[in-house]
Amino acid sequence: MHTSTFTGPVQIAIIDNHTLFRQGMISLLGDFKEINILFDAENGEDMISKLKKTSLPDIILMDITMPVMDGYAATAWLRENHPTVKVLALSMSDDDKPIINMLKNGAVGYMLKESKIRDVVYAMQTIQKHGFYLNELVSGKLLYTMQNKNTPVDKSKELTSNELTFLKLSCSELTYRQIADEMNLSPHTIDNYRESLFQKFGLKSRTGMVLFAIKNQIITV
Repeated sequence: MHTSTFTGPVQIAIIDNHTLFRQGMISLLGDFKEINILFDAENGEDMISKLKKTSLPDIILMDITMPVMDGYAATAWLRENHPTVKVLALSMSDDDKPIINMLKNGAVGYMLKESKIRDVVYAMQTIQKHGFYLNELVSGKLLYTMQNKNTPVDKSKELTSNELTFLKLSCSELTYRQIADEMNLSPHTIDNYRESLFQKFGLKSRTGMVLFAIKNQIITV
């Protein structure tokens, strides 16, 4: 029996509708013995049919915008049918909305498509080890909180009711200005709530807040 210290290559799959991008990733990742590519697919539907013919990957690199079955639907399907498979979202931009939606559908991190291949490998190794990849989203303080799942703390109790409302609205598609209107508060007050949450929980971005809210079950997805 293997000891827990032994870890073989991370078994992965690449789902993206651009053939050249998939082939490029396969070629680049082929240089890393830490990674083994089980298969690639052009959309979520193609992924589902290929999953029936192969062993489950540890991690799937998932494009967001794809025809037939996009990254949101494919990630939600995996969470429902194969919850052990982790999804690392691949995004063309660091726009909040698609990344937030991918996290809410079950992704455990995201990478920009322009990232260096070594950073993608590091992200997958981090997911394999910790279950999620936070990159610049949040600080080590949140990483520590998430890893200590055996000591559940109701984080919502550390928030004022307005901070809690702000946090929940930040997990929507509303802009900060629209959140201010929704809460009948000034944009300056909203900025203060955001900074307070960032400081209190070691967050660094809106996407980090969403990940925090999901992990601590402050919002249900």
